[in-house]
Amino acid sequence: MKRQILLFLLFLVLSPLSVWAQGRQATTRADECITIFNDVLRQVDVNYVDTLNYEDLTETAINAMLRKIDPYTVYYPKKDDDNLRMLTTGKYGGIGSIIQQRPLKVQGNKAKSDSLGTYIVNPYEGKPAQRAGLLAGDRILSVDGKSTKGLGVSDVSNNLRGVPGTTVVLEIEREGVAKPFKVEIVREDIHLEPVSYYTVFRADSLPQPVGYIAFSEFTEGSALAFSNALDDLYYNQGARKLIIDLRGNGGGIVDEALQIVNLFVDRDQLVVETKGKTSQSNRVYKTRNNPRYKDLPLVLLVDKNSASASEIVAGALQDLGRAKLIGQRTFGKGLVQNVRPVTLGGHLKVTTSKYYLPSGRCIQAIDYSERQKGHALKRDTAGGILPDIVMDDSAKVDICYSLYINHYFFDFATRYYRQHPTIADPKEYEVSDADIEDFCAFLDERGYKYETETGKYYADMLKMAKNEDIDPTILAKLEALEQDLTPNFREAIARNMDEVKELLGTEIVLRYYYQRGQAAYQVRFDKEIKRALAELKELKKEARASFFNA
Repeated sequence: MKRQILLFLLFLVLSPLSVWAQGRQATTRADECITIFNDVLRQVDVNYVDTLNYEDLTETAINAMLRKIDPYTVYYPKKDDDNLRMLTTGKYGGIGSIIQQRPLKVQGNKAKSDSLGTYIVNPYEGKPAQRAGLLAGDRILSVDGKSTKGLGVSDVSNNLRGVPGTTVVLEIEREGVAKPFKVEIVREDIHLEPVSYYTVFRADSLPQPVGYIAFSEFTEGSALAFSNALDDLYYNQGARKLIIDLRGNGGGIVDEALQIVNLFVDRDQLVVETKGKTSQSNRVYKTRNNPRYKDLPLVLLVDKNSASASEIVAGALQDLGRAKLIGQRTFGKGLVQNVRPVTLGGHLKVTTSKYYLPSGRCIQAIDYSERQKGHALKRDTAGGILPDIVMDDSAKVDICYSLYINHYFFDFATRYYRQHPTIADPKEYEVSDADIEDFCAFLDERGYKYETETGKYYADMLKMAKNEDIDPTILAKLEALEQDLTPNFREAIARNMDEVKELLGTEIVLRYYYQRGQAAYQVRFDKEIKRALAELKELKKEARASFFNA
């Protein structure tokens, strides 16, 4: 017994020394690598034939190193502070619009030249770009006198951003306007609303009104915005069941996620735990308050772009038996980042730990490098959160795909807006048969030919067949297929009429009612929302809300 006690005491003494030795060994190896890097840089400095940009070389070396680790450990030099602030707060100084690069001219299915233009795609309602009169479809020719020709979309975006209160001058080309014109816009601190849309579904088929909240990001104050929307739905609009839409929500601040979960589960419940290399990285997150909506029936919608804090909310509510999940397996970002200052004003967003849900499962269930290599993953090791009801999200490669990637829905909506001063409310608007006829005439005008992916492969196969020793009879049969594989676009539109009308209507409504109007239109057609409503219909329990010290 005495010997066992001595061995135990020796273990207690040696364990910290072993940990210290391992840490010291890692530090020594890092110091050696830094010495090698410094020596290489000095030798290049002394011997290289031309003048070097040391800042650029250093930034390139850092970025190349971090890319070997994971996509979330990122270095932000001082000049990129605005991008970092946007990630952590949802705010940035700019004009408030989504921009996109695309070919300047498309005829049929092909760009007429290799040159690209930068276009306003989606001005946010109430933001400087919209208030200044910019429209979706406007082409940006220059920013503060600097041509956008040859610039990437990120370069143009950086030129548009700046200190709130400063003025930026855009030269704009607009279809239907004879000459380019200039627009002065005062930059503002742009804050994107985390609750992008919310409403109540009422129908004779629903026993009780069902609330719906589309939640887009977990930034500062987002939990309060969510709570305010939920209070309005419950107390003012009578919702007694709830759909939370986390599709496309890339996550953000974990404490905001904790507050949202706390609305629905008891106090002192484990929501998520972080585990890392250092003791500072290990943390347990538990609910702090009594729930205000403990009995509110919930369904959450998730998809492959629901990540990080979204997965914490979805996974915790699923583990705790508080919500049913519908959609697709989530992204699987279970890595935690902290922002640390770097010398000379930069910052490093570094992965420090992993997220573990109440059941003990890790959101980041696989090594990132394996996913990066494209290795096949087993169902139970693929990472992310698997919904209770998995919905098929495979996209058909049909005429809708062809029309979308070639910007025909977008361009027709731009013209439609000029020709129609108003349209009906998004909850009632319908694309008419006359609109479809106009759309088909527009496609004819643009010389559109519906070319299927099968048709592209067929053309290559026929070319190869003519160069090989193929029996002439068989070759004739192959050639006879050409007409069948070149479908008439009007017939293809007729076969896919519902989807064509939905996608066309989505673009048209955006022109008049912006993002919230577009959301109000889209929820009418959403198959996953329809499935969520069907699931909630079967839940008979009535929700009661109460206020505590939240």
